[in-house]
Amino acid sequence: MKLTILIHCPDQSGIISSVTHFIHGEKGNIIYLDQHVDKEAGVFFMRLESDFENHIELSVFKTQFEERLANKYDMHWDIYKDGTKPKMAIFVSKYNHCLYDLLSRHNSGELLVDIPFIASNHDDLRYIADQFQIPYFHIPVSKETKAIAEEKQLDLLKEHQVDFIVLARYMQILSPKVIDVFPQKIINIHHSFLPAFAGAKPYHAAFERGVKIIGATSHYVTAELDAGPIIEQDVTTVSHSHSIKDFIAKGRDLEKIVLSRAVQLHVARKTIVYNNKTVIFS
Repeated sequence: MKLTILIHCPDQSGIISSVTHFIHGEKGNIIYLDQHVDKEAGVFFMRLESDFENHIELSVFKTQFEERLANKYDMHWDIYKDGTKPKMAIFVSKYNHCLYDLLSRHNSGELLVDIPFIASNHDDLRYIADQFQIPYFHIPVSKETKAIAEEKQLDLLKEHQVDFIVLARYMQILSPKVIDVFPQKIINIHHSFLPAFAGAKPYHAAFERGVKIIGATSHYVTAELDAGPIIEQDVTTVSHSHSIKDFIAKGRDLEKIVLSRAVQLHVARKTIVYNNKTVIFS
């Protein structure tokens, strides 16, 4: 049995020693340990993976961990059992590049999640869901129907016991009604290095400015638009010889790569959010 433990707490001496001693006492073998200290904030972060010789009762393990360690060091912590695939819902609109990429990675076994459904405010991409044999729900959204649409989305998410949501170029703003149910569990892809070139035509704006690089940013969704904790970013070079069409093609390639990396990091339990920033473990 393998467990992954994520911890952050006030920085103080003895944390690593206490945690590793606890794992050893439970007959666990530590196979990965990484830690980071934010010296300015005085916060300690750690990610640890352990194998255990025998089956352990997870609820008992968590109770012992809290009583003997978490309370003592004022820890914020999570423990995950390896081999359990999280359930990932995908929200899309009309762009298909990120959706195709995620479904292809899932189909090849690269992305270890279950995808119970795809939801969209348009019916355009249903054919892709059919290709991959994944249920597709068309939930139209307008200013007048937004509240009703989000209730339908929440009902679906609850019915399918979804663990997290990926916005694969979903061109609607989620309200706190949805965000508050999935804190730090909604991943978005943005078409630039935030907050540059926001708006409906980012590549046109970048083209007009004569930029030499374009970027993409994947982040957790918060109530403040496009201001959530950043998970992954990357850039690609462009020049005066590229057209707007080239910018869009290169940008979309980058978007799907950055989004897939962010999703993989989340699925692998390699992200910790603190003060609207992320610590990303290797």
